[in-house]
Amino acid sequence: MPSFDIVSEIDMHEVTNAVDQAKRDLGTRWDFKNVEADIEHDDKGITISAEQEFQLEQLLDMLRMAFAKRKIDSRALSEDGESKAGKLVKQHLLLKQGIETDMAKKIVKMIKDAKLKVQASIQGDKVRVTGKKRDDLQTAIAMLKEAELDIPLQFNNFRD
Repeated sequence: MPSFDIVSEIDMHEVTNAVDQAKRDLGTRWDFKNVEADIEHDDKGITISAEQEFQLEQLLDMLRMAFAKRKIDSRALSEDGESKAGKLVKQHLLLKQGIETDMAKKIVKMIKDAKLKVQASIQGDKVRVTGKKRDDLQTAIAMLKEAELDIPLQFNNFRD
């Protein structure tokens, strides 16, 4: 029986490359000359720091541009909160991986409400969709691509 999986994954190697690119851009920008600003990447997320609030927004824009150049969806970044430490303002950004249970339930409900001849089931941090016809599965993929969801979705493991 034909099936495919709906997942939300990020290529961590590309994230590292995007952060490195944003750091290089930071070093060449004249408006950040003699300004203490940094972008740090660890296994939990990305931390950006700058002296002023507007500089923090500029860094976030630079990071999003680097993500776009590397074809990483910027919806994978979620703001975890700001903190002020001394003369620096820091913001931690989390990298969202996997589909949370409430979002998976929303996706399953969307598929059922579309009245397609497919079944959707939640399996951990992914959603598996099965159906008798390949065309029904492709219709489900097209419907989910058009939907305005706040997480990036990938469709993999398509089997006939």
